[in-house]
Amino acid sequence: MINLIFRLFLTFNATSLILVVYLVKTQKVINVLWWRLADLPHFVSYSLYFLIPVLLTFLSLLISKWLANDSIEKENGVSAIKEIEQANNAYLPSYLGYFFVALSVPYCDTLIFVFAILFLFTFLSQTLYFNPLFLIFGYHFYYLTTATNIKIFLITRKELKDPSKLNFPKLKRINDFTFIDKEK
Repeated sequence: MINLIFRLFLTFNATSLILVVYLVKTQKVINVLWWRLADLPHFVSYSLYFLIPVLLTFLSLLISKWLANDSIEKENGVSAIKEIEQANNAYLPSYLGYFFVALSVPYCDTLIFVFAILFLFTFLSQTLYFNPLFLIFGYHFYYLTTATNIKIFLITRKELKDPSKLNFPKLKRINDFTFIDKEK
């Protein structure tokens, strides 16, 4: 159950920046919502909008410690990983697409519909848990190919270069092909 909640949370965090971009584009500010804050400059509202996904991403990193444990460990001194591919740049075009969608959507109800579709597809894809806000917390994204030719998506703070030296004794399983490394 914690895994399902965590995956829903990760999906929301991964897609929530579309909402932030839309709110900024339409110039929705907090001072419109609460009359006592009428004198705040707009950038305060925009900063708070951005801060909410950042805080939710931080919370998801804290919650990840309750996910199921897993590992990819060396066997007989040989790494179980045969290939490393950095995934940071692979997902950036998707996020630019999200931003362009948010900038071009004219109405709030249209945005809600588009956001729901993106959320659903991201959740069902089970591999698209790339969240650019993880980069703020020092995480990187990699595709690892195991010795048995299984490709997994890894979220880690480590900078991976040499597959022969890799060992991950403290992974947390998000799904069958996505893991988060809790070791520094």
